[in-house]
Amino acid sequence: MSGFVGVVVSDPSLQEQFTQVELRSLKAKVTPGPNPRASAALPTPVLQSTPETQLVYVWFVSFVQLVTFILPVSQFVSLKRDSGHVTTKNLPGLMKKLRGLNEVASEEEISAFLSESYPNSDQEIDFEAFLREYLNLQGRVSAKGGGSGGGGKTPSSFLKSSTTTLLHNLNQAEKSSYVAHINTYLREDPFLKKYLPIDPAGNQLFDLIRDGVLLCKLINVAVPGTIDERAINKKRVLNPWERNENHTLCLNSAKAIGCTVVNIGTQDLVEGRPHLVLGLISQIIKIQLLADLNLKKTPQLVELFDDSKDIDEVLSLSPEKMLLRWMNHHLKKAGYKKTVNNFSSDVKDGEAYAYLLKALAPEHSPETTLDTKDPDERAKLVLEQAEKLDCKRYLTPKDITEGSANLNLAFVAQIFQHRNGLTSDTKQVTLTQTATHDDVLLSREERAFRMWINSLGVESYVNNVFEDIRNGWVLLEVLDKVSPGSVNWKLASKPPIKLPFRKLENCNQVIKIGKQLKFSLVNLAGNDIVQGNKKLIVALLWQLMRFNILQLLNKLRFHSQGSQGKEISDADILNWANSKVKASGRTSRMESFKDKSLSTGLFFLELLSAVQPRVVNWKVVTRGETDEDKKLNATYIISVARKLGCSVFLLPEDIIEVNQKMILTLTASVMYWSLQKQPQSQSETPEQSEPSSMTSDAASDIASEDGGSTTAPSESEEVNSLSDSISNLTMDDATSNGPSAENGNGVTES
Repeated sequence: MSGFVGVVVSDPSLQEQFTQVELRSLKAKVTPGPNPRASAALPTPVLQSTPETQLVYVWFVSFVQLVTFILPVSQFVSLKRDSGHVTTKNLPGLMKKLRGLNEVASEEEISAFLSESYPNSDQEIDFEAFLREYLNLQGRVSAKGGGSGGGGKTPSSFLKSSTTTLLHNLNQAEKSSYVAHINTYLREDPFLKKYLPIDPAGNQLFDLIRDGVLLCKLINVAVPGTIDERAINKKRVLNPWERNENHTLCLNSAKAIGCTVVNIGTQDLVEGRPHLVLGLISQIIKIQLLADLNLKKTPQLVELFDDSKDIDEVLSLSPEKMLLRWMNHHLKKAGYKKTVNNFSSDVKDGEAYAYLLKALAPEHSPETTLDTKDPDERAKLVLEQAEKLDCKRYLTPKDITEGSANLNLAFVAQIFQHRNGLTSDTKQVTLTQTATHDDVLLSREERAFRMWINSLGVESYVNNVFEDIRNGWVLLEVLDKVSPGSVNWKLASKPPIKLPFRKLENCNQVIKIGKQLKFSLVNLAGNDIVQGNKKLIVALLWQLMRFNILQLLNKLRFHSQGSQGKEISDADILNWANSKVKASGRTSRMESFKDKSLSTGLFFLELLSAVQPRVVNWKVVTRGETDEDKKLNATYIISVARKLGCSVFLLPEDIIEVNQKMILTLTASVMYWSLQKQPQSQSETPEQSEPSSMTSDAASDIASEDGGSTTAPSESEEVNSLSDSISNLTMDDATSNGPSAENGNGVTES
């Protein structure tokens, strides 16, 4: 780890905007020194410069292509080649075509913005200046747009936007707010309390992030029990591999709770890259704050909807949209005439907050707050009233008046948690629980598919599988990921789709591709997807996951062995697992993926230990004889698998209940990880003794020390890359309670 050399950009401020994963990808594409063929297309000033300058020029062109500028790079290059320079008056027309600006900013607005920095329209612009202005303009447009609640065209929620945007400006107010949250919730943690409180003014947060413990702990605060703390490396001084394991565990666990971590690698966390660290922390905190904004956790939310409202449509609402619905519900009752559509521009004057607090806590809401004309003074009074409700102050009056979307969302979520003002009418609650009975039965399947789809890096963000895939578009995106080139996009309709027959066309194409991939689609038609037939949708998605797993395993097998034999089957996965455990000197064996003896978890612990020596601390393993012991083992298995680099979404209950599909995908995930490492070592089979005899110094390390993994950082980083197959393999959460198909492939009706 200490010998790692990253890709360095000439301007450090620009380097901070990109991940090492992206930069290394660029470095691989750029050949050091001028390329004779490429040189012919370079502008004369660059041709006359040093090879290093030419390399920087080529790097920038590659970068522009990487971040998918809609503007062809050739236009910029051609303009500079023809005229010898590019001036500010050339930029508005070009920038108008850039992603993120083309639909939200006019050429006149861009020109006005540029004139603030460059009054002289004939001033020449170089590449770095062009990039900086794009960064600044994107930030200006983002603030103007009002954040995630603004009802934009994209279906993605805040969870996606926080980390997939490549270009970030550090927000000190958000950083201070997140630090305050961490200090509050982790100040009593036995391991971290000696490092807390964190000073928000310095870089202590980013320094503390480097060993991975804090992020793992924060994930457990957001969704308790996600990470088994016995799997976290918590020594005073961690070696590079142990740090890497912690970050791998963190990123895989973050995906498992719904974070989007595309383009974040373990090395980025080790380096404490500010914009990526804050983006990830932001998502984790928001998941915690919005956890109760659904009908399962807060059935009283049914009060916000008409009795005739389709319950599935209610369930499909993203947490932030549900929060907006709740806020507007109380604002209307309080007499507020406007509708709040976002957590930025619509709340900047503080008036909506004044009405909201008046409705929820009239005893703390004097009329002077509404009578105040000065927005700054009103924002101050609003926060003083909120303090009386024991709400943590995630923002300052300035954050309200400046429209900080993330902090305002967090503030409203805190108000909801402390006083939601909803009825406790038992009749309403019973009605909701009855209406969501089927959803409760399918909750594990829905969760598994949702997390898996969101981990693939598709453009859409899924909040509820059964509702969000009904137009067919998300399924086409998934098919394009697992079987590139299979989708005819010319025949597809992108959301929003108003015409029903367009949705049916998308779903019919899904069925057509499924048949081409030899899925069993008996009794399943495109209209079943449009109508939201949960049972058939579960069976279709399971086949997609299983197909992806086997494809990945076959690619590895053919690549490493050059085999032209039959493709890997479920039986091959079963035999592989048994042979690995046997080769390690153990006697455990599973007869099938529904072998009830697997509920103890011991077989999988032995399998994990077989593929990676010392990864399992046998001192914390139980015999799995009681339900409590089985739960402890199952939780530990999941965390150890994620720590290795297996991106798995299954729950402990899936192991305890021996869910056939989940057991298959867990085994396949470990197999895939093991096969990835096979070419790098002489042997995959470590020399191990039985658990009872592991009394050496190495084996006596505490659970947090799981041994010095030989996993290289660059390999673990690939867990979170769009092109990484591990990410695509994380389908350990296929249909947990769904109808069982004995071959794991069929769509059957009981």
